[in-house]
Amino acid sequence: MSSATTAPKALAKPIVFVVDDDVSVRESLELLISFAGWQPQTFTSAEEFLAHPKALTPSCLVLDVSLPELNGLELQKLIASDRVDMPIIFISGHGDVPMTVQAMKAGAVEFLTKPFDDEVLLTAIRQAITRSAATLDDQAQLKTLRECYASLTPREQDVMRLVVSGMLNKQIGLKLGISEITVKAHRGKMMAKMRVDSVADLVKVAMRLGLTPAKNPWHVTRESD
Repeated sequence: MSSATTAPKALAKPIVFVVDDDVSVRESLELLISFAGWQPQTFTSAEEFLAHPKALTPSCLVLDVSLPELNGLELQKLIASDRVDMPIIFISGHGDVPMTVQAMKAGAVEFLTKPFDDEVLLTAIRQAITRSAATLDDQAQLKTLRECYASLTPREQDVMRLVVSGMLNKQIGLKLGISEITVKAHRGKMMAKMRVDSVADLVKVAMRLGLTPAKNPWHVTRESD
């Protein structure tokens, strides 16, 4: 498939956010994260973290469960839909099974009980950042595909929908009330704009975009070009 469905991985240094009200924990994690080659950003509360701009680079959040005011599990709920590209690693001084289950069901990638081994945390962070980078790449790819689709004319969108439904150029022409030659012209421009080389790739793109193939192509408005 063409470049429309690929995006370069972010080259910026990954960020590891740490939210913990214990200054000694923040300082030790900041040193550990820096030494591992990532960029640490620490916060004393959930509210302070929420006030920080969203990262556009691979990142993860090392989050203490027990925080003043807004606790870690509550923060997780608040950012669940908005920061899907930022995996959460919970840390707790008194984690219990129900709390762990709740956090993991809500999407956390790890739940560590203090004191934990540095290498265990580093491994969790490494895996979380890999996951974050993959999610960001996927979002970038989808954004590019949406931009390509938005560049199509209404008629080219009609042709795309009919092509992915399995119709041939002659059939598309009959349904749209245009000549087969005109269909070929629209189809060529559409394929170029979508940056695909085959119908198979076009179908994959349509699925990524959530487009439903025209089940009853007669519903497409007939008009002459």
